[in-house]
Amino acid sequence: MTRILIDADACPVKDEVYKVAARHKVPVVVVSNSPIRVPQSTLISRKLVSDAFDAADDWIAANTDEATVVVTADILLADRCLKLGAGVIAPNGKPFTTASIGGAIATRAIMADLRAGGDIVGGPPPFSRQDRSRFLSTLDETLVRMARAGR
Repeated sequence: MTRILIDADACPVKDEVYKVAARHKVPVVVVSNSPIRVPQSTLISRKLVSDAFDAADDWIAANTDEATVVVTADILLADRCLKLGAGVIAPNGKPFTTASIGGAIATRAIMADLRAGGDIVGGPPPFSRQDRSRFLSTLDETLVRMARAGR
């Protein structure tokens, strides 16, 4: 049965996930290192993990399979989940795929080097309405595709 796992500590689209999941009747697990308020719903549960480094990522990867949609901005977690057959979507609505993950990992490494050298400061662009809209559309399309595949 399809389910959604949210890497929730810094996820800006939790409410959107809840809305789409309710429409598709898909369970959601909100995984975080600190308590996060979630709506009262039989479809939504919380998993509080320790504050150890990568504890949320490790729990998500250990509980992911082909019937899982993972929502994360973490490129290395996305790679782990793709290798397990999951669908993975970034909060900006861009899906991670086996074809795109290598480039994303390489870009991440280059940007880390540039930031470490002081050549680039700051982070990604601000989250926009278009990002939110693209996320809603991508999550809906992913759930429809998984339902058609019988997951």
